Amino acid sequence: MSALSTTASNVLDLIIIGAGPAGLAAAIAAGQRGLTHVVLEKGALVNSLVHYPPAMVFFTTPELMEIGGLPFVSPHEKPTRQEALRYYRRVTDTYKLDVRFEEPVTRLTRDADGVFAVTSHSRHGGALVRRARFVVLATGAYDIPNPLGVPGENLAHVSHFFREPHTGFRREVVVVGGKNSAAEAALELYRAGARVTIVHREEGMGDSIKYWVKPDIDNRIKKGSIRAHFSSSVVEITSEHVVVSGPSGRQQIPADQVYLMTGYRADTTLLRSVGAAVDDPIHAPVYDEATFETTVPNLFVIGACVAGKQSGKIFIENGRFHGEAVVATISERVRAEKEIED
Repeated sequence: MSALSTTASNVLDLIIIGAGPAGLAAAIAAGQRGLTHVVLEKGALVNSLVHYPPAMVFFTTPELMEIGGLPFVSPHEKPTRQEALRYYRRVTDTYKLDVRFEEPVTRLTRDADGVFAVTSHSRHGGALVRRARFVVLATGAYDIPNPLGVPGENLAHVSHFFREPHTGFRREVVVVGGKNSAAEAALELYRAGARVTIVHREEGMGDSIKYWVKPDIDNRIKKGSIRAHFSSSVVEITSEHVVVSGPSGRQQIPADQVYLMTGYRADTTLLRSVGAAVDDPIHAPVYDEATFETTVPNLFVIGACVAGKQSGKIFIENGRFHGEAVVATISERVRAEKEIED
């Protein structure tokens, strides 16, 4: 159910922005508690997962990715990206969730009566304005890359997102970073026939890398199959090279492709627009850790977006519980409001 006018009868209980695992879990809980609601998603279902590398394997086990009590059945100890996409499609169909795809939210306001107006745009054109007493932001933290801030970062052959290793075949590819994303990208590119060089500011690859990936990447580097420049920083990217500064001074590394796997942060635009406080150094919302409510009454944040650029703190495993907790709070407030009205 959605509201496209300003009449009181069309004010929803809840609008959820974002159809990732946390947002879907919130929608399931809202339906079970009888709250009128809709989910607005700027892209596809679990949009962040869509942009993960096709061959990605999750760090966690299937049961720790479950939402709504629906079993995630996989023949593997660690589920694949394709299995996860299939599972969340099944969740959405099983619970008949009302998700509006390719409908980015561009404006969020709150009137004197405390009712939110959520403006979105469909791909068919035109703005849609829905009103709700409560809003839950579940917008993830995979949209805005952490920039290096060096010349050449925006060149056409440079990307912060790794998708397909095949294009690196017989090419010089530089991967910047030393955590999971960088390690997996480097290995996939190597196996696809790329000549791979890793550049990382630390002394070695990160200890938090998936336990089955860490020895693989370390061994490839030790044998020289994948070259590595540790304790090194990127100074500049040109059309042909990556210029790095390290223990041996400045060096030029040949580069046909460059992947900057330097992490991502949440988009705080909507939060700021409605007056919610944001912790600027980490680009994270200021919120009550018990209720997930922001400094704006009845505006909540859940999932990876609560961590800002510290995205390693929130995963599907723990973020999937946020929605149910928030909806329980919202349901209680809706019930209290109706009792007052009666």
